[in-house]
Amino acid sequence: MPVFRYKNSEIYYDLFGNEGDPALTLVNGLSMRTSHWAPYFKMLPQKGVRVLSYDMLGQGHSSKPILGVDFDDHAIMLKALHDHLGIEQPYVMGISFGGVVVLRYAIMFPDALKGLLPISTFSELDPVLTCHAANLYISMARVGFEFYLDLLMPLNFTNEWLSKNRDLLAIVKRVGSSGNEIYGIQNLMESLASFSTITPDLAKITVPTLILNGEYDALTPRHLHDIIRTNTPNSRMLVLPRMSHAFTLEIPELCARIFAEFIAQVGNGTWQGDQTVWIANEDANAPEIAYQCPGDHLRYVPQTSQEPTTQVKRTTWVRRSTRTAKSARKTVKAG
Repeated sequence: MPVFRYKNSEIYYDLFGNEGDPALTLVNGLSMRTSHWAPYFKMLPQKGVRVLSYDMLGQGHSSKPILGVDFDDHAIMLKALHDHLGIEQPYVMGISFGGVVVLRYAIMFPDALKGLLPISTFSELDPVLTCHAANLYISMARVGFEFYLDLLMPLNFTNEWLSKNRDLLAIVKRVGSSGNEIYGIQNLMESLASFSTITPDLAKITVPTLILNGEYDALTPRHLHDIIRTNTPNSRMLVLPRMSHAFTLEIPELCARIFAEFIAQVGNGTWQGDQTVWIANEDANAPEIAYQCPGDHLRYVPQTSQEPTTQVKRTTWVRRSTRTAKSARKTVKAG
């Protein structure tokens, strides 16, 4: 089992792909572990990307529990892991809790990265997200880890995914519970209690930054990603239609393509960090991966056509009565 010893702790990691290819590090969300990225271990190397995944302290196979470790500590540990593995100028992708870690990484080590992918994340807590975090923490501490996962299910996944995987949900929760320990995750969550906004520091991020947000992400909704976009000069935002918070687990084929094309754009000098907003194509094999958002991206996902994309019946807002319509026709004839 590959382990990096950092001070008195062990950090478990997986590394796949060819040495010499550009490297992308995948940073977990709060209750994830490296195995959640299994589809990417095959797809990304096939696209010419070396992929590194690791368990933060408190997660999976890494040391736990932890006390008093904050987001800056996680960023410093990730930098130490990169140095240990000899990975220079990596790309880093972090989702949710991990998204904050990679934002801090880019702020603290602006010259150490080639590109940044913050996903389903935040640079400051709004009142709704603060309530969600408190509810999740209390449920885990008072009831247990499996109940905490129960609360996360509808926040993380779409109705379609839950319907298709109904028979697997019990197994998914059991695997999640067996791979993490309540005290490790609890200590990670406690770092949110002392979290203060990092939005003013986003201007220090100079690397190309592609921000990803699911259209139906109720946990970290659009406006939180827009704060990151508007405060990060070399950025773009990409919205994933019909997706919820954990879309990287639902649509790995499309996400792997997005990651690889972002890395290719930065590598060949065609990346444009103009703070524009884009909508991802829902077909992972479509010729164009995205189209530019034509309307107000904070209200909904605008369509390129005014025609509905689902079957709806055309009618008028106010129904005219039959008698009124007949009277109108008689009046016209009499005239």
